[in-house]
Amino acid sequence: MTAVMIGIDPHKGSHTAVAISATEEPLGDLRVRAGAAQAGALVAWAAGWPERTWAVEGAGGLGHLLAQQLVAAGERVLDVPPKLAARVRLLQAGDTNKNDPNDALSVAVAALRSKARRQVAAEDHAAVLKVWSKRHRDLARSRNQVACRLHAVLCDLLPGGVSKEITAAHAARILEQITPSGAVAAARRELAGQFLEDLRRIDAQLRDTRKTLAAAVRASGTTLTEVFGFGPVNTGTVIGDVTDVTRFPTRDHFASYNGTAPVEVSSGNRKIYRLSLRGNRRINHALHMAAITQIRHRHSDGRAYYDRKIAEGKTHKEALRCLKRRISDAVFARLQADARHATATAAPKSPGGQPGSDSDSSAAGSHPAHQLFGQATPEPSTTLRPATPARRTSPKPASRNTRRSP
Repeated sequence: MTAVMIGIDPHKGSHTAVAISATEEPLGDLRVRAGAAQAGALVAWAAGWPERTWAVEGAGGLGHLLAQQLVAAGERVLDVPPKLAARVRLLQAGDTNKNDPNDALSVAVAALRSKARRQVAAEDHAAVLKVWSKRHRDLARSRNQVACRLHAVLCDLLPGGVSKEITAAHAARILEQITPSGAVAAARRELAGQFLEDLRRIDAQLRDTRKTLAAAVRASGTTLTEVFGFGPVNTGTVIGDVTDVTRFPTRDHFASYNGTAPVEVSSGNRKIYRLSLRGNRRINHALHMAAITQIRHRHSDGRAYYDRKIAEGKTHKEALRCLKRRISDAVFARLQADARHATATAAPKSPGGQPGSDSDSSAAGSHPAHQLFGQATPEPSTTLRPATPARRTSPKPASRNTRRSP
């Protein structure tokens, strides 16, 4: 058991730490200003408790930098979700005022009592993927905003507006054909031209970000791109948010984390399961886009599975949810295989041969039927519109020694 637990309530300008014993007895508190010396001041203050553990509220958010600094200093750091600390504060006996020391105390108590404590590790290449995938999401949101504003202005200039998804080239052709009939129309056309320039700029930034993200995914050496529908964007999103797949004991835990596992709402003798709206929505969206991509391509195993579910009488949404769960299992298997491969590569080889197996059969695990592997589609579409058939070229004769990917 931890001798001393130190809870930290991080803020932008300051951090408050409270140390408690194993019996939840307060031992001391400290408030430090956020700055270059913040981690050093906290470690120096806690030097009197050699057997100590730090609990940082929101180590993946506002307390991220401080948590990483403590880890770099050789400290053991735990991540405490803000909701967990809030529940401890709510259930704590007595009338507790809402202030920084009490918040830090709640963080320490939550870390001391919680059975599923997640230890903060030093950042690795997954953090790089998280940075660039977030940049891509931010740019995509900005592009949607600019496109919607451009649509609104064109509706005032062109009867009926633009019925389809607009592109920079399409908008430029439309503006060239518009002749303003007055000062108001001229102002609107000028505004549309500015929106067009914004659209071109964001499109260029998106292209550069995709290239950077694709290079980062290749550098990671992951096999997740072998799952149909997982290009650089989806892959970067999943790996960046999962970080360490070993924290999920089974594929069911991973499905619960990403929201593809149903939620039980049973009562009495009635057993009811409903759609889960919990979990990591970014990973859930990546799985959704991969499922849409597989459905749109008739040659994929996912489309065959989707058609079987439809033939069984399920609706489109029900079949789509089933497919998302299978893709979740395939993603989990690939992430596990990558983790095993990284461990085997880092560990020395045993005298008897290779240190472990990183083959595709091990990636499939004991559930090969749940693997939807195949050539990935880098840019999945957001709709179920039929995909434009690609031109077929005569394949080159494959060598007999060429190993086919599963």
